[in-house]
Amino acid sequence: MSTPARLEQHWRAMLARGGPGGPPLHALGWADLEDQPYTTVCYADPSMATADIPQREAPDSLMLTGFWYRALPSEKVQSGKLHKAMLLEIPLVIGRDRNGKAFALRDACPHRGMPLSAGWFEGEQVECSYHGWKFEAHSGQCRAIPSLTADQNLKVDRIYAGNYACEERDSFIWVFMPDPGPAGAGFTRRDEPSFSAPQVPTFSEHYKTAYLMANMPSTVDHGIIGLMDPAHGPFVHQAWWWRTRHSIHEKTKHFEPISNGFRMSAHTPSSNSAPYKLLRLYADADSITTTIDFILPNLRVETIRAGKYWFSSLTTVTPITRDHCRIEVVACWNIFRFVPFGPSLLKFVFAKFVEQDRRTMESQTEGLKTNPHLMLIDDADRPAKWYFGLKAAHLEAKRTGGEMKHPMSGPVRLKWRS
Repeated sequence: MSTPARLEQHWRAMLARGGPGGPPLHALGWADLEDQPYTTVCYADPSMATADIPQREAPDSLMLTGFWYRALPSEKVQSGKLHKAMLLEIPLVIGRDRNGKAFALRDACPHRGMPLSAGWFEGEQVECSYHGWKFEAHSGQCRAIPSLTADQNLKVDRIYAGNYACEERDSFIWVFMPDPGPAGAGFTRRDEPSFSAPQVPTFSEHYKTAYLMANMPSTVDHGIIGLMDPAHGPFVHQAWWWRTRHSIHEKTKHFEPISNGFRMSAHTPSSNSAPYKLLRLYADADSITTTIDFILPNLRVETIRAGKYWFSSLTTVTPITRDHCRIEVVACWNIFRFVPFGPSLLKFVFAKFVEQDRRTMESQTEGLKTNPHLMLIDDADRPAKWYFGLKAAHLEAKRTGGEMKHPMSGPVRLKWRS
C-alpha cells in the first residue's frame, strides 16, 4: 500500500472511531473532509519517512476535550448576574457566587431545556425561569422543584444540571471541558480536573498586564496553524513601525519536542522587528532571547528575556463552534513599566495585529467555501504538520490508553524566509 493510501486509511480509521467519545465518521462528514485535503510537500528533510511523497493530511475537525479553555474575561462576569458563553459547541452559563468565585453550568435546564441564563441567581442557586427548578451554582445539583407535592418522593438531589470546573487566571475565567459521557446519560457531579488552568509565565513580583480578544470566522485548525505560521508576517502584518515586506530575509530556527507540543528553542529575536529593537535599550543585543512554545490543545506561549527585564504572552485559539473560533492574547511584562499608557499602547499594537489576522481569515474563509485543494510545504509549514500529528497522537493515546507518541523524534532545524 502506498504512503498516501496508508495515511488516508489512518485518518479514515481515526475519524470512524471519533476519538474517545467523539462523533463517528458519518457525523463529521468525511465527504467534506475528502474534498478539502492537505497535500504535504516535503523536500527539506530526507530523513522523514514521507519525504518527497505528496501526502493527504485531512484535519480531523474534532474539538479536543479534556482541556481548559478560556471562556470569558473576568471583568465581564459580575456577581449576581448570569452570563452566556459557548465552548466546543456547548452552551454555558457563567456567574459568580456571593464570595466572587466563578462557576459554570450547562446552559440548559435538565427538565425541559430552558436556558438557565434566562433565569435568576441570588448568589447561591440558579433558578430556571420556566418551572422554578433550582440548582446549586457550583455542583449543578438540583435543590428544589416547586411543582412536587408532599407525598411525591422524587429524589431531587439526584438531578444535576451539568457543572464545569472553573479557574481564574490572568484576567480570564477558564472552564474545563471534560470528555463526553455515554450517549443519553444524564449529568452527575463532575470531579475536579487533575491539573490546573494554564497561566502566563512571569519572572518578577511587579509587572503590567493587558489582554485582547477577537472572533475569527474560521475552524480552530485553520486558526491554530495560522497562529504558528512563520511566513505570513511580511505580507499580513505590515506597518511602518513594525516591518515591511522588503525586510524579508532567510531565517534558521531550531525546534525541540516538549510534552504535548513543541518549542522554538531560545534564540535572538528577529532583527527586522521594531519592538525587539527597543529591547536593546535595556540589554545587549546578544543577551536578548525569545522562546516560543506550542502546547495542545491551543496554547502559544512566548517569552522574551533581556537581562532582568522580560515580556511574556499566552495566546489561545478557542473553538466556539466547528466553523468559528476566538483568539485571546494576554501579555505580561516589566519592560516600559513606567511608560505612560503602556498597557493601552500595547493593546493598540496587539489589536492591529489581531485585526490583520481576522481580516485575513475572513478572506480565507471565502476561498475555503469551494473546498479547494490545499497544501503544506517544508520548512515553513512543518509546525502545522506537527500540530496535526500531535492532535492525532493525542486522540490515539486516549483511545488505546497507551502513551502518546510524539510526532517529533528529536530536535529539528528549519529554514524559511520571512
